[in-house]
Amino acid sequence: MILVIVIPVLVLLALAMLFAALRRRDSRLAIGKLSRETRQRDRTTAASASDAAADALAPTAASAEQKAVSTWRGDDGQAEVVEAEVVSDWTPPDPEAVGVSRRQFLNRSIIGFMGLSVSGFGAAMIAQLWPAFVTGFGAVINAGTVDDIKDQIRENNGFLKLSNGRMWITEYPESAIEKAREVYSPGELAGMEQGLIALYWKCPHLGCTVPECVSSQWFECPCHGSQYNRVGEKRGGPAPRGMDRFRMSINDKGELLVDTGGIIQGPPIGTNTTGQEAEGPNCIGQASE
Repeated sequence: MILVIVIPVLVLLALAMLFAALRRRDSRLAIGKLSRETRQRDRTTAASASDAAADALAPTAASAEQKAVSTWRGDDGQAEVVEAEVVSDWTPPDPEAVGVSRRQFLNRSIIGFMGLSVSGFGAAMIAQLWPAFVTGFGAVINAGTVDDIKDQIRENNGFLKLSNGRMWITEYPESAIEKAREVYSPGELAGMEQGLIALYWKCPHLGCTVPECVSSQWFECPCHGSQYNRVGEKRGGPAPRGMDRFRMSINDKGELLVDTGGIIQGPPIGTNTTGQEAEGPNCIGQASE
């Protein structure tokens, strides 16, 4: 959030420095008002230069005679007509281009480089803040239609593992919905009311991946013995809470969308909305609290 405020401020400061540098350059190029003595001296100098140029261009008698003779060709006394050269209009050079000094060139180069640097920095920061296109874990995953997911769960002995989302999906019993509404958030209830729940497969104790136990129909962590019922509520071991879970939603096609970009902390110790006990032998011996 702080970067969103700081970046525009830095860009505005850089633009202000660029504007100030351009104003200083314009001030150095500005022409002031000349004094009377300076204008008089310029007129005298210009008049002298004009007289000297006129004297240099005035033809002498010898040069005029030589030019007249050169216009005659042969003995028939006929003069050859010499076409006059076409002289194009004189176009004064661009004062901005002629008047660029070494210092002005360096100043403009520095200002241009500064502008490019600021633009590149701003573009890089915007690209960093722009949300990246994410697939797999961290994105919203379409797990399929609700009916298809339930079929897969039953085919896999009560548990469906989706590796691309690092999650377990299990069935949530309809009879426990009323208790669930007192404990869980709307993002969790959106899937639970359709009979499904998406659990993050990491143990909230120390982050081990929690496997399923088909015989007990619980999740049992092999690292330190934490145990959870089929909907991720803690039943034993050193874990500080139930298994974390993801926000769920159902689209118009009846498909389960699981948002793995944010993790919802698991329910507190003592939560047992389903009342499910171990349905067979435990895979891991229960550790002490």
